[in-house]
Amino acid sequence: MNQLDTLQLMALAGALGWASGVRLYLVVLLTGLAGYLGWVALPPGLHLLSHPAVLLASGFMVFVEFFADKIPGVDTLWDVVHTVIRVPAGAALAAGVFGLDGGITAVIAALVGGSFAATSLAAKATTRAALNTSPEPFSNIGASLFEDGLVPAMLWLAVAHPLVLCVVLAAVLVLSLWLIHLCWRFLKSLFGRLARIFSGRPDPGAPPAFRFKPSSAEDHRHVQENPDR
Repeated sequence: MNQLDTLQLMALAGALGWASGVRLYLVVLLTGLAGYLGWVALPPGLHLLSHPAVLLASGFMVFVEFFADKIPGVDTLWDVVHTVIRVPAGAALAAGVFGLDGGITAVIAALVGGSFAATSLAAKATTRAALNTSPEPFSNIGASLFEDGLVPAMLWLAVAHPLVLCVVLAAVLVLSLWLIHLCWRFLKSLFGRLARIFSGRPDPGAPPAFRFKPSSAEDHRHVQENPDR
């Protein structure tokens, strides 16, 4: 069983925090399985994840989330419902890496893990909401499958290559902030246009109506003499 050093613990805390905002139940299941099967010596604060009851419950929720996250509209509703769960769970898992009695280190890990979870959750939720404006479901399914693979990859990097994980995590966080900004502007513009349309106000984003404008007095007379043309 591999014992984790300080760098691996720090990387694991960051990975657990970030991944919790994307796939909380998958994070709990994979981390618990790693400890239960003896692949990794989990820190004492995470031993509970390897309990058979926790593995069974998280496995069931992974099954439910796998399908719910691939249905347009349902995925956004799922994210909204889990907003109050993923962020504190990410903070708790990150703190658990250093133990419940880890003192200031555990507090810092909780703050960082919660912030990472909130960032990844916001990026996921806004991106999915933007994708839901498209009538085809394939973009949602593709994004969901990408997240299914990204989460275990990040957890594996935290243990196998912690320095690489730190670089990848920094890049992912920057990308997440950019996606949040981009998708939020798109959704804000879309909702604004819908509000104007339903309120009967003109939509400045719509293409101007076609209007014939005579270019000369002769053209104007031609239109008057031939109204059908």
